[in-house]
Amino acid sequence: MTAKGALRLGVNIDHVATIRNARGGIHPDPVRAARLAEQAGADGITAHLREDRRHISDHDIERLVSEIALPLNFEMAATDEMLAIALRHRPHAACIVPEKREERTTEGGLEVAGAMEALRPMVGRLGDAGIRVSLFIEADLRQLDAARAIGAPVVELHTGAYCDAVGADRGRELARIQAAAAHAAAIGLECHAGHGLAFDTVGAVAAIPSIVELNIGHFLVGEAIFVGLEQSICMMRTLMDQARATATANHPA
Repeated sequence: MTAKGALRLGVNIDHVATIRNARGGIHPDPVRAARLAEQAGADGITAHLREDRRHISDHDIERLVSEIALPLNFEMAATDEMLAIALRHRPHAACIVPEKREERTTEGGLEVAGAMEALRPMVGRLGDAGIRVSLFIEADLRQLDAARAIGAPVVELHTGAYCDAVGADRGRELARIQAAAAHAAAIGLECHAGHGLAFDTVGAVAAIPSIVELNIGHFLVGEAIFVGLEQSICMMRTLMDQARATATANHPA
């Protein structure tokens, strides 16, 4: 576990379930992966219950809530079905994400500015139930302002474009994330980040002082094939902590 005020790591276990579901049965068990993540230094577990149940299942969510001590971040589409499930299980957090049936993974951020009236009551109901609500958005000031306007206390910045970019484009994408994180802090939003982060991309994002949590999954599960899940998470934890410590030392508050 990280110290209070340090950068948190949420481990997404969706793709442990993807591997299980490729063949059916019960192996590998995503709940076992969550336990290993805790041992390796994770601060929370993220699981996305998709409408088509392509990886995480309803039973997985039930077990995570009842068997895992770490906080659960329940990723969900903005639908009545998912709202009802969140209100029934009352996870620590619910992150509202865009969802398309044809996509392989979440391809972009939620369009908050264009759907404020639809999202506002959902954010309110989740918050009233004691669930920390976050919105998964692009590093776009307009979306940040909209998130603040509808009462979401947390945003998670989509880092996929940064991770996919090369050369000067990666620098430009990182600058967008830095500017968005600074704006989030300025308007009173807690800022998280995630999607596509790997060993070679996590450091620059971890160094951003106003980002307090990273959610990482696919890379960790893939790397686990070669080194084991605990080692994969431990290395990510180490890289995050080193980057944050260096940034703090170079730019003390």
